[in-house]
Amino acid sequence: MIQLENIVKTYPMGKSELKVLQGVNLNIDKGEMVAIMGASGSGKSTLLNMIGLLDRPTSGSYLLEGEEVAHLNAKSLAKVRGQKIGFIFQSFNLLPYLSALKNVELGQKYARKPNPQAAKEALEKVGLGGRMKHRPNELSGGEQQRVAVARAIAKNPPIILADEPTGNLDSKSSKEIMAILTNLHIEQNITLIMITHDPNVAHYCQRIIYIQDGQITGEEKS
Repeated sequence: MIQLENIVKTYPMGKSELKVLQGVNLNIDKGEMVAIMGASGSGKSTLLNMIGLLDRPTSGSYLLEGEEVAHLNAKSLAKVRGQKIGFIFQSFNLLPYLSALKNVELGQKYARKPNPQAAKEALEKVGLGGRMKHRPNELSGGEQQRVAVARAIAKNPPIILADEPTGNLDSKSSKEIMAILTNLHIEQNITLIMITHDPNVAHYCQRIIYIQDGQITGEEKS
């Protein structure tokens, strides 16, 4: 499903340049649940942004479901991203003045897939069927992250990308979120790629990819 070949990403730094990704090669099959681990500054977030089409590589090839997407223009990237990828962020990224349901529906509108019934069903799947009308400040951290998960799955994308999805949660809420993500992965055959610094969270995944200094240094099956 995802094929990265010799992906390089550099940023200008005055008269020099900063090479954040240095020839990354990575294949991820449809329906895999994969964790990416690395220290701060290792390039893991940049790699996730590449996979999520939030950024473009300086060079290299990226095939997404067989389509070369590495150098699409911004409009085409947005279209593919909206159709195929759902995002879950560490900081939830919910609008405080909207209800849980309206936050989920807003995510659908950005993807040009409005479907109020699917938004309600997504919240029910994450156990928030009775709290759809609550605003973020009326929800716990774990519940806010559940809304973020519902927003990601409400447009029925084949790929979910999660950036430290348990980073702001206590251990109980972390386990609940990982149980939800694992069940969604199994039931809907979603391809789920997650950045985490927590080995306990990483071992929910089938495969763990290690990155250091912009290069993949190894992997293990869990």
